[in-house]
Amino acid sequence: MFSETRRFSSPSGALIAYHFEAAKGEPRGILLICHGLIEHSRRYEKFAVAMAAHGLHVYAHDHRGHGETTAPEAPLGRFADRHGVEKVIEDVNSMRQLANMEYPGLPILLFGHSMGGLIALNAAATHPAAFDGLAVWNSNFNPGLGGRIAQIVLAAERMLKGSDVPSAILPKATFSTWARSIRDRRSEFDWLSHDPVEVDKYAADPLCRFDASVSLWIDVFALTYRGRRSLDELRRHLPIHLVGGGEDPATHGGKAMRWLKDHLDRSGQQRVTLRIYDAMRHESLNEIGRQEAIDDFAAWCDDILQRPRASTFAARAPSNSE
Repeated sequence: MFSETRRFSSPSGALIAYHFEAAKGEPRGILLICHGLIEHSRRYEKFAVAMAAHGLHVYAHDHRGHGETTAPEAPLGRFADRHGVEKVIEDVNSMRQLANMEYPGLPILLFGHSMGGLIALNAAATHPAAFDGLAVWNSNFNPGLGGRIAQIVLAAERMLKGSDVPSAILPKATFSTWARSIRDRRSEFDWLSHDPVEVDKYAADPLCRFDASVSLWIDVFALTYRGRRSLDELRRHLPIHLVGGGEDPATHGGKAMRWLKDHLDRSGQQRVTLRIYDAMRHESLNEIGRQEAIDDFAAWCDDILQRPRASTFAARAPSNSE
């Protein structure tokens, strides 16, 4: 059951905490979930149960520096002291290998929300033979001039204070700014969702109440720019499902998702779908009207799982190249 915390040792050195929901009926595939910044995998239980009802075995793990995952170099708020981007991607691939070992031969779909979308796209580009579908929700690969300024600010903070301390400036430039964009807000977290119950649950969750370090922010922007440079490395004809919220300040009302769709099209991808839910904010899975987004995602999964799989995916065995 999803409520149980399981653990395994990743080659990156992390003891990964993850949750699992078994497919109901005959399993048709595997779904791996990558959560966002300053949250954790347990928050995806309802989504996991819904996808299990559609025949998917669902795995959701806590990234380094989040939730219950532990590593000597990764306290809450930090991926690693060095090579954090590479290690968080390695952890995703390790989850993929674990799922493939436990349920060999099933198609594997990769889902990421927000920062998790940055990680998921980078993982799919780094391991193009590893996944049969990619879903990126509410992620911003186009932060514009503000992103470059943020990198300069973070470099200055690292030089003056070190990398393992919370950033004093980035939360104000992101979370606080996004909160102020919401009229008649009840709390600083209303930018996440219109649903007050879900917002209050987030605010009261101790695993969502920590500060991201300077190094974690640096790694998030590294994932952003690395991801946008690596679109050509994604497997051709990879089914890609993009979702944005028309009232999401973190993606400029979904404009960042439209930018990603446009650039994926330019890179030659031919199986990209985009849905912008006009009345939704940042957390589509915790929004009012979320069932529509979940149903649309399930239909996208059904389309992939009903199609014949490419011969290169007919038999999966973990390898160094993956």
